[in-house]
This record gives sequence, C-alpha cells and structure tokens, in this order.
Amino acid sequence: MSGVTSVDGQAGPATPPTGSAPQPPPAAGPVGVDPYAAATGPGPAGPDPVASAGPAAPVAVGSAGPAGPGSGTAGPAGADPYASWPAGAVQVAEPDRFTRFVVGLYERAPRWAVPLAALGCVGAGVAYALVSDPTRAAPDALPSCLLKLTTGLDCPGCGGTRALWYVLHADLPAAARHHFLFVFALPFLAYLFVAWAANQAFGWKLPQLRISPKMIGGFLVAWLVFSVARNLPWAPFTSLYV
Repeated sequence: MSGVTSVDGQAGPATPPTGSAPQPPPAAGPVGVDPYAAATGPGPAGPDPVASAGPAAPVAVGSAGPAGPGSGTAGPAGADPYASWPAGAVQVAEPDRFTRFVVGLYERAPRWAVPLAALGCVGAGVAYALVSDPTRAAPDALPSCLLKLTTGLDCPGCGGTRALWYVLHADLPAAARHHFLFVFALPFLAYLFVAWAANQAFGWKLPQLRISPKMIGGFLVAWLVFSVARNLPWAPFTSLYV
C-alpha cells in the first residue's frame, strides 16, 4: 500500500513503496531560499528597476532657451538666445573706445573745464562775427548759406550772423530787421548759459527759467512761420528778406 488511512478517514503521510530506493533529501540552498524552488524551474523575472520607474518626463525643447547673462548654463541647440530674458529687457551696447575716452576725460576734468570750453566756443563765434563783418559783403558775393546758394531762399538761420553783429554794436532795430526771432531769444539763451555755467563751475544756484514743452513747441512753430513768411514775394513780407 502507498499509504495508511487513519481512523477518521484522513490520509496520512505517504510512504515510499516497498522495494524502492529511498529518495535523497533535497540539496540545501542559501538560507531563506525555498529548497524546492529549483525543482520547479526559475520563476518569473522580477520587475526591471529601470522600467518600473516609469517613462521619462518629456522635455520641451523650445520652452527654455539659454540662460540669461551671468548664468553658467547653456540652453539646447537651436533655441532662441533671448527666450529667457524678461519682457522689455534691452541689451546695452558696450561703448566704443572714443566714447570711453571722452567720458573718462569728462570725469577726470575739473568742474569748471566744461563751462570754460563752452564759453570758448561762444567767444569764438562772437570773434568771428566781429572780424568778418558780414554787413560789408559785396553785392555780388556768393552767399555762405547752402540753401540760399542753391535755391535763392532764406533758410531759418539766414541773417543770424548779421543780427549778432548789430547786437554787439547796440543797433537793435537793424538786428531785429535781419533776424527778429534771434534777437528775441538771445536774452533767454544768455541767461540759461550763465545759470548753467555758474552751477557747473561754482555750484551757484541761480533761479531757473520755467520753460515748458508747450513754450518750446510754440517757439518752434513761430520760427517755422517766420521762415516761410520772410520768403513770400509780397509786401510787407519782402522787408524780412535778407
């Protein structure tokens, strides 16, 4: 018999058949390993730790460009180099060598140097008007104004040098006849220059003229009207022709 049935009807442990050789015990494996696992064959492979991590997150190639100035990271190839800059940012160009020289010279110069240079330019203009005496030009002399030489029309500045010459000789009616707006603006220009030069050279705070943009615009419109009116061929506009 291959087994013995107990009284309660349950089968007992199986016994080897008579005459058969006893089965050797299974080989001992590593501690904690089922010794019968090798008899049944290898089980299913365990999960791949790389595959179990899930698919890699997608990378948006065009979503991020290279880092802005000062960062050490580089963006993907072909990306917009200005994509990471804040909206409205403007790249300031490096000044050239001449600009750096002028700015450095201005910073190292004493505070009175710039007003003195401007005063020298004004003095040179006054000296030119006095020496050249534009009121004594020959009738057939070619005009020095390019617009008048080519078209015969007075430009917006024609007559200014003669007006300055008459102002220096205290002949205001003749000066106004050659360039009325120059004579009108000359006191304001002189005071603005003196106030600026005194502040730059000595730190004096003279009262400032309150000139609004509307006043400047009105003066420019009046200058334009004067420039057109002095070229009209009808009286009394012909008296303004110089």
